[in-house]
Amino acid sequence: MSNQKQSFEHHVRLVPPFHFGVLGILFINLVWSLYQLVKAFSWPTVLATLMALAFIGMAIFARVFTLTVQDRVIRLEMRLRLERLLSADLKGRIQDLTPDQFISLRFAGDEELPALVREVLEKNITDRKEIKRRVKNWQADHLRA
Repeated sequence: MSNQKQSFEHHVRLVPPFHFGVLGILFINLVWSLYQLVKAFSWPTVLATLMALAFIGMAIFARVFTLTVQDRVIRLEMRLRLERLLSADLKGRIQDLTPDQFISLRFAGDEELPALVREVLEKNITDRKEIKRRVKNWQADHLRA
């Protein structure tokens, strides 16, 4: 991530060598394989096309698996943080938070987090973007996958 200050508008992580380089090359390879398949259908061109699809699938799944592990770590981190920051009445409701709510709440500063958790639970706000929009004191997360 760049050194740009993070906010709701600027927090999505884009890794150019992966998103444009690797995925771009894999997409070009797929297009070329499909072209070869149509131009000269044979078992080698079928295999090349299947391999191109497999490479794209491998890249996508590697990203999805990484983000899934990251989300699990965020949930654990947030549970620990909420145990420390919430009042007794809210601590009992930590298990009511959904994974999306945990992940969105991580950007809130310690001073605003208890009130935001209460609001999210009372109004049943589940949309990640909506929760993130409510964060006033954005806490940057530069260690994301």
